[in-house]
Amino acid sequence: MGYLLLAGAIAAEVAATTAMKYSEGFSRLLPSLLTAFGYLLSFALLAQTLKTVSVGTAYAIWAGVGTAAIATIGILFMGEGMTATKAAGIALIIVGVVVLNLGGAH
Repeated sequence: MGYLLLAGAIAAEVAATTAMKYSEGFSRLLPSLLTAFGYLLSFALLAQTLKTVSVGTAYAIWAGVGTAAIATIGILFMGEGMTATKAAGIALIIVGVVVLNLGGAH
């Protein structure tokens, strides 16, 4: 159940960050409200996750997967360029999360 809550926390964080892009510096009401709600939901779900998943593991997955997802959304839907450096950075994030889960964060 903890990892299902964590997936929800990641989805809420990614949605909130995406909405923040469209809030235009919090000058547009709906995207600004979606940003605030998304982060509130994300932290609430992350807090529930920490009841059953270690903090190091949960945070590594939450931050790493969220960062990789936002970078991918930026590339696919927001016209951000893909460079070898960006691809390597995303790959390193994924490798870091895997390494932490294999033993570093348990």
